[in-house]
Amino acid sequence: MNRGSLLMRLPDSRKRRRARKRGGFFARLLRLLWRVALLALLWLIGVAIYIAYIGQRDDAAAADAIIVLGAAAYDARPSPVFEERIRHGVALYRRGLAPNLIFTGGYGGQGARFAESQVGRRYAMREGVPARAILIETTSRNTRENLDEAAALMRARTLRSAIVVSDPLHMSRALRLCEEIGIACVGSPTPTTRYRSFATRWRFLLNEVYFFHRDLFVPPA
Repeated sequence: MNRGSLLMRLPDSRKRRRARKRGGFFARLLRLLWRVALLALLWLIGVAIYIAYIGQRDDAAAADAIIVLGAAAYDARPSPVFEERIRHGVALYRRGLAPNLIFTGGYGGQGARFAESQVGRRYAMREGVPARAILIETTSRNTRENLDEAAALMRARTLRSAIVVSDPLHMSRALRLCEEIGIACVGSPTPTTRYRSFATRWRFLLNEVYFFHRDLFVPPA
């Protein structure tokens, strides 16, 4: 092989080596991204399993109050979701687990005549719960505010412990917020949740997985 052809082949060899290096780099990067994606997926699955697990536990025990978290109301009628929460709260009261029922939830929309908590109180009174056993707040708009206002009612009456009532897939977030706010509480999910179909339960679960991570990184307003 003459000197000229050797010189011509050297740049080609360097190009091939550089191409192999680039190919190796991108292959390593893809493997790393795949591992990160797999770990993220496993994490999300773990969070979803944890949320579902907490929602299956009923730890109802003697307490000072039963906090029923608000949900939509249609004028003077509770939505099916809220009705199941109210019914479960009333059932716990009838079992003698707490002497006070706290209904939470403000006015759901412009022009609403009744706050969610007022709707809950009316329903409970029709079920035989005496008015003196029911406390309400009418300003909250979300779960954190529900529990903030419930905590204020409890402090004003020196109530120290509570059973929190909500839907099963909502219970993990409710208990986490109770701990942050300083309410000594246990959870009692509704056994008759209206989120029964696969589609509704799946959407609810995805929503709660989102809030689980949002609450980790976004400070409360």
